[in-house]
Amino acid sequence: MRDFIEVEYRTGRIGFFCNPSGFPVKPEDLVIVDVERGEDIVQVIHLSISTDELQTQYDSGKISRIKRIATEDDIERFNNIHFEEEKAARVFNETLVRYPFHMKLIDTFYQFDGNKLTFFFSSEGRIDFRQFVRELATIFRTRIELHQTTGRDEAKRLGGFGMCGNQYCCGCFLKHFNQVTIKMAKDQNLAGNLSKISGPCGRLLCCLNFEEDFYVEEAKEFPVVGTCVKYKEKKMYVYKNDILNQRVHLTTEDQDLVEIELSAFKKLKPIEISDNPRCE
Repeated sequence: MRDFIEVEYRTGRIGFFCNPSGFPVKPEDLVIVDVERGEDIVQVIHLSISTDELQTQYDSGKISRIKRIATEDDIERFNNIHFEEEKAARVFNETLVRYPFHMKLIDTFYQFDGNKLTFFFSSEGRIDFRQFVRELATIFRTRIELHQTTGRDEAKRLGGFGMCGNQYCCGCFLKHFNQVTIKMAKDQNLAGNLSKISGPCGRLLCCLNFEEDFYVEEAKEFPVVGTCVKYKEKKMYVYKNDILNQRVHLTTEDQDLVEIELSAFKKLKPIEISDNPRCE
């Protein structure tokens, strides 16, 4: 729907705004939008949103409007705001040393109009920082928000390159974190060494979620692990399926290993469990 656009805040958060005035915006444009406590500057990502996303926003009551396209003065302020954020970060760390808890400051963001200052930090466990926030509010004379982030959030904000040589998925194109489970790793025969399939955030790699549907669908053509068959006059059972290479791995009770094509496996004679209880 062209009356609504998708934008990205400087914090990385995604938002949706209506364009009732019909401003001639295009992707990557900077626009000024109404927010809860004033106005902020955001970057246009898409010029339309899906019906489902639109309904979700209506249900939440979070749809606001574009106020104007960013002017040259707005862009100049936008380009210089990080200097103020660097000063705020230094004050944060200098003030923090007087408190008995530990925080690792990840990012600092001023709302464009200065009505809010947000600090993103990581810490082990929960912290009662109410007194700390009150002191920061006295120093900066604006609304202060502290957000404790997870390892995945920290990786998204700081960015970097994964073992594949590409930028972190979460830092370059993922809008939302999807659940990644150990079952996905098992479906793809990757659960042997968790350290090799974990990202710098300490969680399972987001990319395990990308091909899960493919592996689940392809697995329907493969035998169940433990299936007994007769291969070259030997009783063997399936101990692993290589879905990507379309191969089945067989073994005997003496641990003799054989690897055959899936098409060849389908021609083998299955052995009922009652005929060979050891294959149960």
